Amino acid sequence: MCDEDTVRESDEYLSNLSRRRFNTFAAATVAMTLPGAANALALTSTDVEITTPDGVCDAMFVHPTEGKHPAVLMWPDILALRPAFRQMAARLAENGHAVLVVNPYYRDSRAPVIEIGASFQDESTRETVMPMYRNLSADTHKTDAKAFVAWLDKQSAVDTGKKVGTMGYCMGGPIIMRTAAAVPDRIGAACSYHGGGLVTDKADSPHLLIPKMKAQFLIAVADNDDERDPNAKVVLRETFDKHGLEAEIEVYEGAMHGWCVLDSRVYNHQAAERAWARTLSLFERAL
Repeated sequence: MCDEDTVRESDEYLSNLSRRRFNTFAAATVAMTLPGAANALALTSTDVEITTPDGVCDAMFVHPTEGKHPAVLMWPDILALRPAFRQMAARLAENGHAVLVVNPYYRDSRAPVIEIGASFQDESTRETVMPMYRNLSADTHKTDAKAFVAWLDKQSAVDTGKKVGTMGYCMGGPIIMRTAAAVPDRIGAACSYHGGGLVTDKADSPHLLIPKMKAQFLIAVADNDDERDPNAKVVLRETFDKHGLEAEIEVYEGAMHGWCVLDSRVYNHQAAERAWARTLSLFERAL
């Protein structure tokens, strides 16, 4: 999860690799206007409101205009729903998925919860989002997951005969684990990108829920997250294997925490595209 160490490591990474910094920002600018899939489908995109046990969540639902498609529930990073995630959701929809990307902070604020272009490196941004982040818990993750999947299953664009996928970035990593455990009969694939806190020493550690899951997994680990907690991937591998769940766990060498998100300061185009390709491959097999 994003924290003060992540801020410091990102600053050091960018200052030590000034040439890479230019390439990173250039790639991010290009990525925001990346062409869609080769055979991109026409899309319908709608801002929606979803009733949960705790209120009404604002979200974006985007899907191919025609037909029914496997659903995907996308959990944003700590800066919540914003243009970067709208773009990412639309790109996935062009590949034939009905995608719901939510504002996890709906209990406190509608999206966007920060000014467009604000960075977690900014102290004012952290002061805004951290209280909202702390209002979330293993319990809210579970109740939200159930509400969002139930909502998806009622949509005419969703093929309920196929499993649901879920994707989580940064703080969304633990949430995809809890989603897979909360609705195991519906979640067929779950993907974590630079997710923090998948393995902890607490009673609510996400990895302890693996016995309840039935999904296939993609765990894409940031290089600096792995350096900080190298044992997490080992525990995940052992636990997934013990319970017979397919899981691709990879440390993306040279990719910093946040590398998959289009507006991240450390966006790494090559590594992000690799993770994207692995995601599409998993969804093709599992959904």
